[in-house]
Amino acid sequence: MPSTAARDRLVQTALELFYVDGFHAVGVDRIASEAGVGKMTLYRHFRSKEDLILAALRRRDEVFRAWFTRALDAAATTPSGKLVAVFDVVDAWIKGAGPGNQRFRGCAFVKASAEYGDPDDPIHAAAAAHKAIQLRQLIQLAREAGATAPEQLARQLAILREGAIAEAHVAGNVDAALDARRVAEGLVGAALPHQ
Repeated sequence: MPSTAARDRLVQTALELFYVDGFHAVGVDRIASEAGVGKMTLYRHFRSKEDLILAALRRRDEVFRAWFTRALDAAATTPSGKLVAVFDVVDAWIKGAGPGNQRFRGCAFVKASAEYGDPDDPIHAAAAAHKAIQLRQLIQLAREAGATAPEQLARQLAILREGAIAEAHVAGNVDAALDARRVAEGLVGAALPHQ
């Protein structure tokens, strides 16, 4: 049990530090120290810093997607409503109501892919996989809503969502997701067959 607890503490501590200060800037000595374990304990659980980064990204993916899905289900009940409510959930995240109520500092997966730019790097691949899962969720919602071109609508909404996240992080526009929501309403309305 203590071994699992130490591993979990290392992953959570690493995730928090990476999110705030970046992946390259945070060293294993600092992670071990802030997690309250020795460096040897860290290396018993992870062969390298890269393995720890991958574990941290897996944790972030699981926690973030679970939170996002719950928030989306609470925000809307229909597939078409959820396609638009995606931006309400992003707005809540930007304004500090995300998983763990952690201060918004952009997307951890975009940060990871920027620091590990080679598409063949496992860290970059993990970031891309997270985005692919999110896109598949939008495609499924678009299909359930009856969109005439669900993949196209999902890609447009994904680009709009990513733009809102980047605008909020880089430019400090805390209402970026609400601005994007208005555009999303038009896209969703145009993509659904008129009844």
